[in-house]
Amino acid sequence: VRDNITLDQVTGNLRTAPLAQEVVFGCGSNQSGQLGQTDSAVDGIMGFGQANTSIISQLASKGNAKRVFSHCLDNVNGGGIFAIGELESPMVKTTPLVPNQVHYNVILKGIDVDGDAVDLPPSLASFGGNGGTIIDSGTTLAYLPENLYKAVLDKITAKQPVKLHMVQETFACFSFTSNTDKAFPVVNFHFEDSLKLTVYPHDYLFSLREDMYCFGWQSGGMTTQDGSDVILLGDLVLSNKLVVYDLENEVIGWAEHNCSSSIKVKDGSGAAYSIGADN
Repeated sequence: VRDNITLDQVTGNLRTAPLAQEVVFGCGSNQSGQLGQTDSAVDGIMGFGQANTSIISQLASKGNAKRVFSHCLDNVNGGGIFAIGELESPMVKTTPLVPNQVHYNVILKGIDVDGDAVDLPPSLASFGGNGGTIIDSGTTLAYLPENLYKAVLDKITAKQPVKLHMVQETFACFSFTSNTDKAFPVVNFHFEDSLKLTVYPHDYLFSLREDMYCFGWQSGGMTTQDGSDVILLGDLVLSNKLVVYDLENEVIGWAEHNCSSSIKVKDGSGAAYSIGADN
């Protein structure tokens, strides 16, 4: 199916004008699973993957954009920033993308909980490096192979003991009346080229009700065709960070950022303009 998609083209600092572009998209006539439920239903999914059929690849093939985009998900005020184009500022450290992959695969070198290293399981997929991990903004939570999930939770609860119970057979929850950011440790993911992803307690914990918190970490993840485990990191760990997907240079990166502020992105002529948040 072909139709026009309307984007806001940057025309100056914090100024945009409508831009219509024809793209090809697919339609699903039979939805299954939670997509059919009222609280999970969506109008559609906009694909920004590496395939030639993705929206970003189609726009780039017409000369309308480079294959670079950024997002900043604001879990404090809601909304955030989404921009297509080369990032000018702030500066963002990057790690190489694993080549010839459908997803945004990166090489995980290690995990620590407040500096206390967690052993990576031998079952973790090797994409030519040590640890197979996918960065996926289309996934809400963070999924770790079962033995890694248990190891991370054990390290966290060793530093802040709590009595866990399962809710909806999915979430490990506990009662707590103090400040969670002060009481619980940070979790650091270390990637190739010394890129670190720090996940704070307010990122990996969510409040079920007053004085009741649950871990957003999930036991699961993905498996490759040969049965190896893959870590899947979703919005749980990406929130409140500016994440840049640079397919031109085959890298991905992030930096701590106020997602209610602005960023600077270059247009087709090379001029850099500020883009504000949509909260």
